[in-house]
Amino acid sequence: MKRVSILQIDQFKHDKEGEDFHVNLLEEHLVTRHNDIARPHSHNFYLAVLFTHGKGRHEIDFNIYEVKPGALFFLNPGQTHHWELSDDVKGYIFFHTRDYYELYYTNIKLSHFPFFYSMHSNPCLYLDASPLKEITSYFGGIYSEGIKNLPLQKPAIMSYINLIYITCTRVNNSTETAAETHNDNGYYQKFHQFETLVEADYIEHKLPAYYASQLFITPRHLNRIAQAVTGKTATDVILDRVLLEAKKELVLRRGNFKSIAEILGYNDYAYFSRMFKLKTGETPGGFAKRYLKDS
Repeated sequence: MKRVSILQIDQFKHDKEGEDFHVNLLEEHLVTRHNDIARPHSHNFYLAVLFTHGKGRHEIDFNIYEVKPGALFFLNPGQTHHWELSDDVKGYIFFHTRDYYELYYTNIKLSHFPFFYSMHSNPCLYLDASPLKEITSYFGGIYSEGIKNLPLQKPAIMSYINLIYITCTRVNNSTETAAETHNDNGYYQKFHQFETLVEADYIEHKLPAYYASQLFITPRHLNRIAQAVTGKTATDVILDRVLLEAKKELVLRRGNFKSIAEILGYNDYAYFSRMFKLKTGETPGGFAKRYLKDS
């Protein structure tokens, strides 16, 4: 297995300053873009990875997914990942910025697609033979256009990208239906606003009442929205963001637990430790030891 350890959470460095789109064969990408990663980072772009051959495991924000032919992963900006892959792995990978897509498709937002609408969205699709053949042809089209210098290159690439996003939304029928429902009744928009506020304020504000007041709704209604969109309470959504950052910091800082708690807004380390164990099933020290043992 090719291993990228937790201390090498992927941040694909741009080949040139200002690059807002990149495509490559996955097997080439593993050679050219994984040889100088030295510390954990989050993505600052939207990423799609299709596996056509090989096997392994892909860990995204500390959740594990199986890698096999037909596995397709979508990552939002801010998410982290690492993987262990067999030597025969093949596929395609592309990434782009928000502006690259939304300045071209001005009437479509990336957050309208079910795999991008929330950090709580399922990042993985397992494609059966028919959709896999179709999606693979689109990835191949993007790669073919990416290595050429032909007129109308970007419109061609954008057409393939949009076909991938639309086809995958249709494949994932249950999520598509849920996303449409939330868009129709306003829950989706409010939840997206809630997540945006949490991202900005989760260190200082950890109670749903604060976010409800910012959204001009009651805490009960905010809780109803969160449960409808994610199946979680508003409190859990907030703590999920706190815990994700805690895990990243534990890996990066190699066990400076008290300072990590303070950075995240907890002056009482004992309380932070109890909360962490209650939500994850292990202490901060146990989590760090497990993830750093092979580094």
